[in-house]
Amino acid sequence: MDASHRGSHPRVTRRTAVQAGALGLMGLGMNHMEALRAATPPDGATGGTAKSCVYIFLSGGLSQHESFDMKPDAPEGIRGEFKPIATETPGVQVCEHLPGLARRSRQWAVVRSLTHATNDHTLGHYLMLTGRSKPDPDYRGDRQPRSTDWPSIASVVGDATAGRGHNLPPAIVVPDRLVHWSGGAIPGAYGGQMGSRRDPFFIEASPYGNPFWKGAYPEYSFPNESIKPPTSPDERVFQAPSLTLSPGMTLDRLAHRTELLGELDRQRGLLEATATAARFDRHRQSAVSLLASPEIRRAFDVTRADDATQDRYGRNSFGWTLLMAFRLVEAGVSLVQVNLGSNETWDTHGDIFPRLKDKLLPPTDRALGALLDDLEATGLLDSTLVVMGSEFGRTPKLSTLPESYKFAGRDHWGAVQSVWFAGGGVRGGTVVGASDKIGAYPTATPQTPENLAATIYKALGIPDTASWRDDLDRPHLIYQGSPIPGLI
Repeated sequence: MDASHRGSHPRVTRRTAVQAGALGLMGLGMNHMEALRAATPPDGATGGTAKSCVYIFLSGGLSQHESFDMKPDAPEGIRGEFKPIATETPGVQVCEHLPGLARRSRQWAVVRSLTHATNDHTLGHYLMLTGRSKPDPDYRGDRQPRSTDWPSIASVVGDATAGRGHNLPPAIVVPDRLVHWSGGAIPGAYGGQMGSRRDPFFIEASPYGNPFWKGAYPEYSFPNESIKPPTSPDERVFQAPSLTLSPGMTLDRLAHRTELLGELDRQRGLLEATATAARFDRHRQSAVSLLASPEIRRAFDVTRADDATQDRYGRNSFGWTLLMAFRLVEAGVSLVQVNLGSNETWDTHGDIFPRLKDKLLPPTDRALGALLDDLEATGLLDSTLVVMGSEFGRTPKLSTLPESYKFAGRDHWGAVQSVWFAGGGVRGGTVVGASDKIGAYPTATPQTPENLAATIYKALGIPDTASWRDDLDRPHLIYQGSPIPGLI
């Protein structure tokens, strides 16, 4: 553009102009969504039982004592208020506030011995999202994702597998990014050393709101500190991303615009013969698919699902998100990372019993049970691995923080946590590993984040000799550990 015509407009690169112009021609209206970040085609992953994985991440740290590894015989001050209940699997008990999962125990397994060495939220997220027990040498812990980070499990899967329909990215994160209450983005969820083009596709359906409100809003919200609640109400709204055509843009007109994009592609070949241009081409293909496919629009538009479906999952952010995950699996996405509770919702330093009983376990139990039911009813359970874990567990000893909470809670504890698995070839009714009498340390079959990641990779048919390449084209082995024995 001639300088005399620039005026006060911001200066942009030629690549940005081409991309922005193409998206404008298509009439995309995709609010709350990052640009599509699709992966290159796989080298041919074969084998494995599962075609998809749903990785449910409970940010903040689920207490093993109040969920899947209860210690009712532990001394007072360690055992909690909740009672264990029998499941459909003889000898396996869970918390009384997980009755739906108890009825479905033959569909799932639990590993009670996953361990790593940090009690820090940010580093714990990083380790469990990347499948590594130690951070990369340049890790700083300042809540700033970097190109030197280990790649996330989602990015590795997205690079090694192919989407099975609609040109969708093979790895998607819902319903929002993991953001710390201070505003910093939690590292470990991105492409890192693989490059930003390997970032998963983030669906921003749950906009970041007041960080001092937590829980499955709107019906299960609670303040971060019960002694000092926020002065304003929880105003978060779950809004499925808009995948509608702009006003006046019919599918016929979209087809004509797509033809015009073909001409733009030919011109683009003269302007930008780079790998980034190829990446944009994949973005365009994905965007066209999202716009043109009623099935994909249905996958995202969960707040307008029929009443019976919403009643089964729950009309809250946990229920809507797991319904979205199910529909994305139906649509052929290889890995869906489900963040149930940004701002460390499960960080129960205080009020642990009322919060779990009234605000956290009920919507989780309900939505997870509905997910299992739908996967089984559609024949997708055997081909979908579901994993649920946190950045760490909680301390054996109960403690109080009277300046912030009315009642007792548990602190951070990386030494042991329980991780839950279902579908995808998992042996239902199985318990792997054990913790000691007070739920402090593994006593049998300790597992690491590397083993967790390897279990996902194996289930998805990624060969144990497979590798990913960094931006300098150097190969790195995908497997850093062995799949958890006895699980699949």
